[in-house]
Amino acid sequence: MQEHAESETGRERRRLLEGWNSPPNLVTYTRILLVLVFIALDLMAGPWGERRPGMRWTAAVLFILAASTDKLDGWLARRYNQVTELGKLMDPIADKLLICSALIVASVFGELWWWVTVLFLVRELGITLLRVLVINKQGRVIAASQAGKYKTLFECIGLGMLMMPLSTVWPWYLVATRVVILVALALCLYSGAEYVMGMRR
Repeated sequence: MQEHAESETGRERRRLLEGWNSPPNLVTYTRILLVLVFIALDLMAGPWGERRPGMRWTAAVLFILAASTDKLDGWLARRYNQVTELGKLMDPIADKLLICSALIVASVFGELWWWVTVLFLVRELGITLLRVLVINKQGRVIAASQAGKYKTLFECIGLGMLMMPLSTVWPWYLVATRVVILVALALCLYSGAEYVMGMRR
């Protein structure tokens, strides 16, 4: 019985690693590298990009590029029938690295309220742990819900707007940016509750 359970676990792990070097997964790895470069540039640019405005604009472009390629790896996976368990796991992790790093740096710089960032982080870390538990116990990956996808969209739009140092030019710009981020937060909490209720069922 124990040997059977171990062989099942081994098969599930092999299945998780299948297609690790497929083009959609390579796009996901590239997005993770872009996140690291984005963080470095954002930190060097300083709050609102006042220290090095050029770096802040470059960081904003990289953020938007990394966020927009989220759809590229998903499209490639579906178009060429290369959807993998690893891809379903790594894709939301790449999203979370991008979003969470942008949120933390923005709050450290005083560009965004810490309570907003903390709520985002608690939800994201909680759902990530939930995904890992499901993989370990059931050998499957929880796919993103529709509300979760909308949450990611609004997060990327709001943080992309925040990254662009335009609030000093247009006073209303920061207000509009924060409204978009608060909509993303509402979707974040709603989709998180959806995941938890789905697991209970």
